[in-house]
Amino acid sequence: TAGLDLHSATDLASAASDTKHDRARASLALRKTILEFQKAIGTPDRCPFPVIAAVHGPVVGLGVDIIAACDIRYAASNATFSIKEVDVGLAPDIGTLAHLPKVMGNLSAVRELTYTGRFFSAAEAQSFGLVSRVVEGGHDAVVAAALELARVIAAKSPVAVTGAKHLINHARDHSVKDNLSYTATWNAAALMTSDISENVQAMAAKRPPKFTSLGVPSKL
Repeated sequence: TAGLDLHSATDLASAASDTKHDRARASLALRKTILEFQKAIGTPDRCPFPVIAAVHGPVVGLGVDIIAACDIRYAASNATFSIKEVDVGLAPDIGTLAHLPKVMGNLSAVRELTYTGRFFSAAEAQSFGLVSRVVEGGHDAVVAAALELARVIAAKSPVAVTGAKHLINHARDHSVKDNLSYTATWNAAALMTSDISENVQAMAAKRPPKFTSLGVPSKL
């Protein structure tokens, strides 16, 4: 993504500064719009299955918002990143500032990149913890690597994978004590899955396990 459409940004700023309408009502309407954007861009975080981002070239502004909500991020070596909103005159409001402090675990780096809007490389992104792997090449190479990872994950028990994602997200948003208690409750039900016996039988027979689909609705 090349970032924000400047014409759209200008229209939004004009609407926000329009003195012909009640400021409180205009603010509430604008807040509703922002919340709708946040919900849409935050969809990967709410998906019951892992979402893998594979990026190449410029990842600017909203692009960072999108990948920050994903489970796993791979970058091609030609990828560059920028939290660009400061150069437009606003603080990032769609997800970057909510996710990055927890994704990167480095508030100093988050603040530097947010306050300056500077571009940083794929190698820097990996050192910050924003991406877990840098793939040499461009679009084709990084997509191939992401699809291979997806195939590995898809071969696992869907009960285990969706449960792991749910519990990781819970751990991110709660204390260690609360998460351990919640995990005990979650696994008290999840341990009843037939996927465990299927895994054991598959290992004994030296064959790939076969799991039943969860049948989770795709619409979030």
